[in-house]
Amino acid sequence: MLRYAARRLLQSAVVLWAAYTLSFALLFLLPADAVTLMLSGGADEVFASPEQEAELRARWGFDQPPAVQYASLLGRALTGDLGASLTTGQPVTAAIAEALPATAQLAGTALVLSILLGGGFAVAASYTRSPRLARVLRALPPLGVAMPTFWVGLILIQVVSFQWGLLPALGDTTAAGLVLPAVTLSLPGAALIAQVLGTGLTTQLGLPYVATARAKGASRPRVHLGHALRNAAIPSLTLAGVLAGELLAGAIVVETVFSRPGIGRLTSTAVGAQDLPLVQGIVLLAAAVFVLANLVVDLLYPLVDPRVDLGPRTPSGAAP
Repeated sequence: MLRYAARRLLQSAVVLWAAYTLSFALLFLLPADAVTLMLSGGADEVFASPEQEAELRARWGFDQPPAVQYASLLGRALTGDLGASLTTGQPVTAAIAEALPATAQLAGTALVLSILLGGGFAVAASYTRSPRLARVLRALPPLGVAMPTFWVGLILIQVVSFQWGLLPALGDTTAAGLVLPAVTLSLPGAALIAQVLGTGLTTQLGLPYVATARAKGASRPRVHLGHALRNAAIPSLTLAGVLAGELLAGAIVVETVFSRPGIGRLTSTAVGAQDLPLVQGIVLLAAAVFVLANLVVDLLYPLVDPRVDLGPRTPSGAAP
């Protein structure tokens, strides 16, 4: 287990470096840069003298060759210094720390809802004795995958907030204001979990060990939840780890639709201004969340299924 964790930590470091490097390259290849946007105020013409523009580029280090800029930024990042925002001057770490709690609350709630809703649909569809109800429950998850997140959010605002007046619509940071954004963000993940887990349950329930358990007198709930569900949970557990990383990206759309503060709004502002240090800091955060979630999921595999072996194997297939 320790060797496996060490290997995964090394892989995580490589992923973080690749994400940092790719974000630098993509922003650097854009036709405009942060200095031009700041001096033009979003217009087509730069309202500054060439001397002022050169001074500003020198202040931020944009007068250096790309390789020198990259090496300088990467070296500072390795020491924990992600620089300062080009638009506000605020340290990147402080800006992210200020916006992160609201997004973490939203993403965490959405992840729990995704697991509960997706798992509930899958179990209900495979447990019910009504073929018609089972078909309806199996038809809903593909619909959830197909619906765009921003459209779902707008429909919920229109119906639940404006027509029914049950929950706040925009900009509310209370517990009641968290419900609609969390539901909106959770639906695509819940639909995927329902599809994967439902397929796994159907497969497991058709295997011989289920018939053996029933022949030994095991009750239907015990067979369904104690045997089949546990064996079918591994693919869904993997999917939950992927969703934990993707929820941060989904929060950008949801926080924009519901006018909520958080990483989503910060990302939108940073990308629009081509604020290189801030964008790279957010990319590093997203990559770190992704690799950490997948590491935790991998370490949970043996707890869900003791047959899973995380250790390296010899050519003969036996664990050393």
